[in-house]
Amino acid sequence: MIDSDFQRIAQYLEPQLMRLGDVMYESGAKHNYVYFPTSAIVSLHYVLENGNSSEIAGVGNEGIVGISLFMGGDTTPSRAVVQTGGHGYRLKSHILMEEFNRAGPVMRLLLRYTQALLTQMSQTAVCNRHHTVEQQLCRWLLLTLDRLDGSEFVMTQELIANMLGVRREGVTVAAGNLQKYGYISCRRGHISVIDRSGLEKTTCECYSVVNKEFARLLSDVQQRQG
Repeated sequence: MIDSDFQRIAQYLEPQLMRLGDVMYESGAKHNYVYFPTSAIVSLHYVLENGNSSEIAGVGNEGIVGISLFMGGDTTPSRAVVQTGGHGYRLKSHILMEEFNRAGPVMRLLLRYTQALLTQMSQTAVCNRHHTVEQQLCRWLLLTLDRLDGSEFVMTQELIANMLGVRREGVTVAAGNLQKYGYISCRRGHISVIDRSGLEKTTCECYSVVNKEFARLLSDVQQRQG
């Protein structure tokens, strides 16, 4: 996206406080806004009929919440909830669609991001089926860490279990092992990453696949942000 494209949109961006647990949209609800997290992280969940859910993807300062709007529909079966509180912006849906329909740099950027997000969703499904809870937890911690400025975040093991779609006991054991290795430190409602390289050695290839795809598709944007 070039500066003129950004300036055309920037005047309509509304600052948005995103508090832990806030629901950005519910399953099946019409999208009146799209959201751009800056310091917040939004988790996309698929919710089953019995109320159980698991995370299919996370969105931080690299992305947008509400891709179904420009992918042919204004609703989605997933639910978007704030996983890590912070700030961001929201934009009225019709403004984004007007920009998308210009078929210029904004459209191409949004489609590239969508491809990266689909890779994350696909890899999450594979990871949840074939890898251990410990590997899944490492992947999730690393992806979360990539979207934060620091190395500590507020998150209970129960919430992580809901994200991964596994039993809380499994997360407790996995987190205990990572703490024993000296990779993380856990205290009530908080997790601190002490040894990132240790997590990278313990996780499965899924983290690397997702990370490389985001870098490949969005590297020019990340360079300008840096």
